[in-house]
Amino acid sequence: MEPRLSRYIWTHTRKQQLWILLVVALSMIPYFLSFDLPKQIVNGPIQGQGFEGPGSTQPFLPISFSLPFFGEINLFSGFQLEREGMLLALSLVFLLLVIINGLFKFYINTYKGRLGERLLRRIRFELIDRVLRFPPGHFKRVKPAEIATMIKDEVEPMGGFTGDAFVQPALLGGQALTALIFILLQSFWLGIIAAVIVAVQAVIIPRMRRRLLVLGRERQLTARELSGRVSEIVDGIGTIRGHDTSNYERADIAARLGRIFKIRYDLYEWKFLVKFLNNFLAQVTPFLFYSIGGYFALQGRLDIGQLVAVIGAYKDLPGPLKELIDWDQARQDVQVKYAQVVEQFSVEPLIDAKVQEVSAAPAPPLAGPLAAVNLTVADDGGSKVVEHVSLQVHPGEAVAVTGGSGGGGEALAEAFGRLIWPTSGRILVGDVDVHDLPESITGRRISYASSEVYTFHGSLGDNLLYGLKHAPLTETVYEGDKAAHRRWELLEAKLAGNPSFDLNSDWIDYEAADATGPDDLFARIKAVLDAVLLTNDITALAVRSTINPVEHEAFAGEIVAMRSALRRRLEAEKLSDLVVFFEPGSYNVEATVGENLLFGTVTDTVRWEKALESHPFFKTVLKRAGLHETFYGMGLEIAENVVELFRDLPPDHPFFQQLTFMTAEDIPVYEALLQKVRGRPIEDVSEEDTIKIIRLCFGYIEPRHRFGLLTDDLMNKIVEARSEFSEGLPADLVGIIEHYQPNRYMASASIIDNVLFGRIGHKHTDGSERIRAIVRDLFESLGLYNKVLAFGLDFNVGAGGKRLTAGQRQKLNLARALIRVSDFYIFNQPLLALDQRTQDQITRNVFAFLREGERRPAIVWVLSNPALSELFDRVAHFENGRLVQEDALEERPKDSDYKELAS
Repeated sequence: MEPRLSRYIWTHTRKQQLWILLVVALSMIPYFLSFDLPKQIVNGPIQGQGFEGPGSTQPFLPISFSLPFFGEINLFSGFQLEREGMLLALSLVFLLLVIINGLFKFYINTYKGRLGERLLRRIRFELIDRVLRFPPGHFKRVKPAEIATMIKDEVEPMGGFTGDAFVQPALLGGQALTALIFILLQSFWLGIIAAVIVAVQAVIIPRMRRRLLVLGRERQLTARELSGRVSEIVDGIGTIRGHDTSNYERADIAARLGRIFKIRYDLYEWKFLVKFLNNFLAQVTPFLFYSIGGYFALQGRLDIGQLVAVIGAYKDLPGPLKELIDWDQARQDVQVKYAQVVEQFSVEPLIDAKVQEVSAAPAPPLAGPLAAVNLTVADDGGSKVVEHVSLQVHPGEAVAVTGGSGGGGEALAEAFGRLIWPTSGRILVGDVDVHDLPESITGRRISYASSEVYTFHGSLGDNLLYGLKHAPLTETVYEGDKAAHRRWELLEAKLAGNPSFDLNSDWIDYEAADATGPDDLFARIKAVLDAVLLTNDITALAVRSTINPVEHEAFAGEIVAMRSALRRRLEAEKLSDLVVFFEPGSYNVEATVGENLLFGTVTDTVRWEKALESHPFFKTVLKRAGLHETFYGMGLEIAENVVELFRDLPPDHPFFQQLTFMTAEDIPVYEALLQKVRGRPIEDVSEEDTIKIIRLCFGYIEPRHRFGLLTDDLMNKIVEARSEFSEGLPADLVGIIEHYQPNRYMASASIIDNVLFGRIGHKHTDGSERIRAIVRDLFESLGLYNKVLAFGLDFNVGAGGKRLTAGQRQKLNLARALIRVSDFYIFNQPLLALDQRTQDQITRNVFAFLREGERRPAIVWVLSNPALSELFDRVAHFENGRLVQEDALEERPKDSDYKELAS
């Protein structure tokens, strides 16, 4: 990277800088005129110079000039104006100059801002481009949070400085010089005084501000280190809590914050000392002007108009001068920051940019074997993890790598997958070094998966298809405003040196997935998910998610129709009691009291809590239905039972998972509440305490909690009170409850809850598993399974895929590699988070999948279970980084037998 920021700015913005410098030069003309005009106003119409007689006039805006040999040339004699008219005319000219100077400033500042943001965009893209080209080993030595901080925050001032780099000194220096020249023209001695003060400020202030630069650099480094440390705490929170080191981390952070505070305090002290001195020097000059200039005026060596003009001109001198000094500090500051950024991002050797050039053309198959030739790989400490290994993997061959952790097989797989670079030796494809091939070939024809998984924030489907997004393959057609916006995007991308790829294009390479379009691709996705045993996981995620029935009207209607199919299926299998369905005229014993009373679900929990506490509607309805005192008594019994049974249990006891109305933290609260209200009639209990007790009833389920509190009479009262909640709901509570309706899809409920339209009974210990199997069967028989699976693919996996289990993330990573048609598949113990039986099953499924039809890609699999070596053509055994044994298996499955292996 270019080491000097000023040269970097000039290289990329030369034409724009020259243009804006020309505009600055032109702006000096009205700027100078605005200094001279007050003198003309004071001396002319105000003091009467040139208007000695009554009715005297002077020309306004005469246009004339002198030429050699031609003499005086008069183009326009001007308008003859009297004293009052001239005062008004000159004042209007002054106003016009103010507007013109303001417009010049507006244009210059706007242009500078656009120029700075454009270069900031360029440099940020260039830095991220370099990150994408860092050698693999460098990522082990840097903290992601520090890199992100540099790109996001530390280069931010460079954008603001770009527009000021050449324009600001020209503009401010021009303004200061114009004001100084004007003062010299009015009074030589006052001009000398102003020049001396300016010289003192220009010499002393920058020298004092060097200390600010040192402190600023220290502040920047400590803030960046703090960012990296906070990132470590977030990533390592499990380790911190597991080892009880949270207070050590607090001490470390407190020490770092103290260091930052000390730096910032010193920075403020020195900053305001410099500011005080600068302001003092700026205020000394008016004192000298008033005293010396006033003396000159009294002596008649300076007229009043000149003195007013000089003082007015000097008012505009300290501002530009101060800003010019600030500019010099900013220049040094951003140069220091830029130098630090360049130092951090000047990593050698960078991957050649040509290796990562975009290519929309299909990648040609790799010819020849994938081979390690005298390969040696060392870790960051210099220890050799692979030493002088030579191994060939021929097209179509399956090679198992064994040897356990640290044997060297994992490092060989990483070298094949281009995740680490050889210390010596080479990785060849045919006769070509794999690192000399473009990623548009190696990144598509070699697929790699390991147990170290990174899942991007977004949907599960986006992560699954991530390996197919190599280049924009279609041209998106825009119309109207969108077309104009797209043209603007292309222009700005070009000016900022950014690529103009259209993110709205279709980036999915269907051919690379052996598909012709979205329909074929979905079939391919399903096959891959089945192979890695992820289909059931995704289906489970899908049925627990909610959908918008307006956007998916047809699907919602099919789910509603499926309710009757489920009933028929349960009746046919004599499992009618497996699900207790919601019926408008009956009480559902497997649902909570609240669900039965409202006959629906709460759509806004926050509003519901507030309404329950303060809205008179609920209290009125409960009293009218004769349930207010009943629920109060019921709540007291629930509180008594829970406190008695659970108060001595630890907060993490599994029994608390059975409670739907109280948490472990609530136990002491209700214990104190019981002591307060025990034996008192409800009339003597405060409204707040009454609500706390009554709300316990809303989560009560008789078959689950078994306190014997629900009688037939009480259940009938609850059913009778339903109409009050459905018909009498006040306008300010509309939308807070979504009522159950047999022929309507509930937007606030999950897909599975909409299918069941009821609750699973507690009589069956395996009820949840059995109902999931039956529902999945119904999805398949009714042709809805693919639609449900598609909803599962829309599931947001969260930051780093943390909404998925470790096993699910590894399955997804393996599926991401399998979805692509490649010549070589490198699997580096990709399923370590799963139990051995599941690993074995998936391994066999993958072999069956990759050997389906006429395909026969090469497979290199670092095995954690050597018993699976029977699937492979060869076994390479590693110990201590060396290939110690290589055997070919005489008896191995034939291609036609791989499907049987998967069963």
